[in-house]
Amino acid sequence: MIKEFRDFVLKGNAIDLAVGVLIGASFGGFVTAFTKGIIEPLISAIGGNPQVTLKLGIFDVGLVLTALISLLITGAVLFFVFVKPMNTLKARAAKGQVAAPPEPSKEEKLLTEIRDLLKAKV
Repeated sequence: MIKEFRDFVLKGNAIDLAVGVLIGASFGGFVTAFTKGIIEPLISAIGGNPQVTLKLGIFDVGLVLTALISLLITGAVLFFVFVKPMNTLKARAAKGQVAAPPEPSKEEKLLTEIRDLLKAKV
């Protein structure tokens, strides 16, 4: 049982997943700090208030709207600061790479040899 557990933990998938989760958590903290430290003060300087206050009876709709605005701002920051530049870099890298033709199979190699032998007899 211990050997199976060790094999599971040392598999690339489990380690990759663990690293991805930890980096994702750190990245989430960075994006939150960037949004709260740069984007929200920028909105405040322009004249907007990033905190919406709106109460309808016992419901605090402003809290939900603030969370929605924060989600949209965070999504925009992620897209324009990280995703879009990474997609551009990937596209540039893909243009520079030329895919090598696949290695012929054994059957294709054998048929090529037969063809060459038949041509040599003619």
